[in-house]
Amino acid sequence: MTQIAIFGASGFVGGELLRLCAAHPALRPTRLFGDSQAGQALGEVHPHLALAYPGAIIERYEGEAALEGIDLVFAALPHGQSQALAPAILDRSIPFVDLGADFRLKDAGAYQHWYGEPHRAPELLDRFVYGIPELNREAIRSARAVAAAGCYPTATIIALKPLVDAGLIDPESIVVDAASGVSGAGKGLKDSTHFNNVSESLSAYGLVSHRHTAEMEASLGANILFTPHLAPMNRGILATCYAVANGPCDPLDTLRAAYKDEPFVHVSERAPATKWTLGSNAVHLTARYDARTGRVLVISALDNLVKGAAGQMIQCANLMLGFDESQGLSVCGVYP
Repeated sequence: MTQIAIFGASGFVGGELLRLCAAHPALRPTRLFGDSQAGQALGEVHPHLALAYPGAIIERYEGEAALEGIDLVFAALPHGQSQALAPAILDRSIPFVDLGADFRLKDAGAYQHWYGEPHRAPELLDRFVYGIPELNREAIRSARAVAAAGCYPTATIIALKPLVDAGLIDPESIVVDAASGVSGAGKGLKDSTHFNNVSESLSAYGLVSHRHTAEMEASLGANILFTPHLAPMNRGILATCYAVANGPCDPLDTLRAAYKDEPFVHVSERAPATKWTLGSNAVHLTARYDARTGRVLVISALDNLVKGAAGQMIQCANLMLGFDESQGLSVCGVYP
């Protein structure tokens, strides 16, 4: 059994990692770190996990001695925090899957530009593989450190990468409008995610400056105008992507060919809904060529806490540890 440590265990993604690990035959959460709720029983922090982890306690990380006997580390922390943890984890050669943004960008200057602060461990950037298995499967398989992609980039990159690679669209013309469930903002209390402000409302944020733009552009080799929206739902992302076509094309056929052997990507003529992906590691896609405007439309849907976070982390870990890539992960959403 693989003994794992989870940093950020008290958050939404930490809770989702624990839920998925409870059904994984080879991953056993052993150390659960979370400063804000350290000392509390896991069943108090995440009541839905009480029966799966009786007696488990959220603890404060007191230094690298706490990693003794750990075979895998997951980190689901705000940006900036993994930079302090990574040296000790990598020095011990423990496989490390980080969901934070700290090691997703290869350029320390780009990190400072988008995150407004200098990177404190630039010498480690090249040791991390960008974590979207559908793009970097073999590199992830041989990696010891993976920077798992976030939810918005995953939805966008999976939707557009085959079309960019096939030359179907102009990479300088891409526009992405994406709506996310409120859980994407994290567990911390803030006015913008208060029930009264979110319920029965749809709002845009991060106009022309959202940090995830950098990941999308780096992976696609494109110039992207990205506008995220906060939707009145708990989970899910729906990304609607537009680009100028380089000529008449069949983007749906291109997506089908690209993902025909992928266990977690479903391509269909039907416009996807976030509800279809609830609780699953699946991505649902559709695409159209609009001859009238000369543009391509691609729509993707996923669960931001699973394929956009915890599920992607486990998918990467499965590859790193030599397990079946799909182990512990469902392709079936919860419906209705």
